[in-house]
Amino acid sequence: MSRMGSEIARLRKEVGMTRKQLAKAIGVTEAFIVNVEAGKRIIKEDLIGKISKALRQEVGKLNLYDDEKDNKPEPDRNVVRVVEKPVQDVWNDALSGILMAVPVYNYKMEKLAETRQLPIVSNKVEGFPKDKVFYLQIEDNEMTGFRMSKGDYAFALSVQDIDTDGIYFIQYNGKRMVRQVKKLGGGKLLLVGNRGSLSTDTVYRKDANILARLIRLDITL
Repeated sequence: MSRMGSEIARLRKEVGMTRKQLAKAIGVTEAFIVNVEAGKRIIKEDLIGKISKALRQEVGKLNLYDDEKDNKPEPDRNVVRVVEKPVQDVWNDALSGILMAVPVYNYKMEKLAETRQLPIVSNKVEGFPKDKVFYLQIEDNEMTGFRMSKGDYAFALSVQDIDTDGIYFIQYNGKRMVRQVKKLGGGKLLLVGNRGSLSTDTVYRKDANILARLIRLDITL
């Protein structure tokens, strides 16, 4: 039994709730609760919140060490010992169901070595599908008027069309760039840059390849 499963089972019994009652309260099957308590299922952050509410106590606080560690008998010194996982690996395993390592790309859409951790809620990241989000590292100062400078990180959603006016990562005339994009009539778009002063280009929609919509900017101070 895992620590999380053991804690849920203990709190459930303390409040006099059956597995079936808990399952009904949080909208899952009784078999799911059985597997959680047996340590066979990893539950996500939103479900932990529902269980805490149903049991009227907070569950799922993560600790670096297992409480059972101190109760284990001294190992036989003639037996080869298995090396325990490093603490960081323990954290990574525990958080794999509730955090996502969001990749960081450059303008060539080459994945950089670094990632940024974001929570997964209802199988989405920041409200968007997990497989559609990434970070874009800004490579120039063409949008400083929008408080976006070289080296900043923009959280982006992969899209192929413009559903609303906003700031987009696009390819136009053989160059990839970040621009504010506004829809015009007649199948045209207005591309707005701001390097301290506004610059605009009116282009046909068919000539602009939309790669992503920028959602927010993460600035390193």
